[in-house]
Amino acid sequence: MILQSIVKLLRYLMWPSSLLYGLVLSIRNLFFDTGIFESTAYDIPVIAVGNLSVGGTGKTPQIEYFIRLLQNDYNIAVLSRGYKRKSEGFVLADESTTVAEIGDEPFQFFQKFNKIKVAVDADRRNGIEKIKELVPSVNLILLDDAFQHRKVKAGFYTLLTSYDNRYTKDFVLPTGDLRETRGGAKRADVIIVTKCPKLSIEEQQEIISEIKPKEHQKVFFSAIAYDDYVTSAAKKIDLQELIQYNVLLVTGIAKPKPLKEYLSRNGIQFKDVEYPDHHDFTEQDVSKINSAFSNIENPKKIILTTEKDATRLSVFIDDLYVLGIKTDIQENASFDNFVKEKIKLS
Repeated sequence: MILQSIVKLLRYLMWPSSLLYGLVLSIRNLFFDTGIFESTAYDIPVIAVGNLSVGGTGKTPQIEYFIRLLQNDYNIAVLSRGYKRKSEGFVLADESTTVAEIGDEPFQFFQKFNKIKVAVDADRRNGIEKIKELVPSVNLILLDDAFQHRKVKAGFYTLLTSYDNRYTKDFVLPTGDLRETRGGAKRADVIIVTKCPKLSIEEQQEIISEIKPKEHQKVFFSAIAYDDYVTSAAKKIDLQELIQYNVLLVTGIAKPKPLKEYLSRNGIQFKDVEYPDHHDFTEQDVSKINSAFSNIENPKKIILTTEKDATRLSVFIDDLYVLGIKTDIQENASFDNFVKEKIKLS
């Protein structure tokens, strides 16, 4: 608690640096807006998904929502940066690709959806051009975590903001958690308030008034929807049955709190081992996990993790259980129609 207070104080003391950082970013955005800096548009729909803040807004399940929504009508490619991957430059995933080559989230997309192409490149403009060259059948590209990549002019921008950490109440780094000033939200076509509890119409309207959407923008609300079962390579356990087990929960995600709350609400007994987001698991980590698991006395016990963490942990642990997650958008039919109409015009 004392350490958190010290960190908070230090961040406030760096307020002048935040002002300078925000000014530099605002000038950069102005140069892109006025054409001083070049931004490339493309002849196929490009959907950029991102946020103003650092981490934890639900980009991965939102990308998966778009894949499910559009994969029957378009030949989709997902282009990510490939955070913490061991490779460099452009990589197009194929059957021989490993999680180390493209990163955990792109590898998750590649494993889950066999109709799409998945590629990584820190230079999104180069990545799009390589996809168009190597896979000319692709006619829609999803850009993961690309709201600030102004060198690409996407046809449709999706901005995510967490309910409990909305950008409207935040400030730019290092005092706050924003990558750019709040004014960057004007580029969005749709703003999704993610990880919401159940909200009344009045509460939703209050948040919309707080966001102050522009005429061209729509605001939607989404919640986390977990599966009501967990799966391993060999077995599926419903949550009602999982109550009889002791669970060791292993996470390396930005915000594991909602997951732990979900397990608790469903009466699941668990101990947890937390690591930082995108953690690169080592043999030492696995030894710690196995030791914690062996100390659980109940013979009915499992090691549980997230889909993203499973891409890195399954290399070390064979009998690993995974809890799936989706984004559940309120008024989803209205959202789906809005997206489809927008990308037709892009």
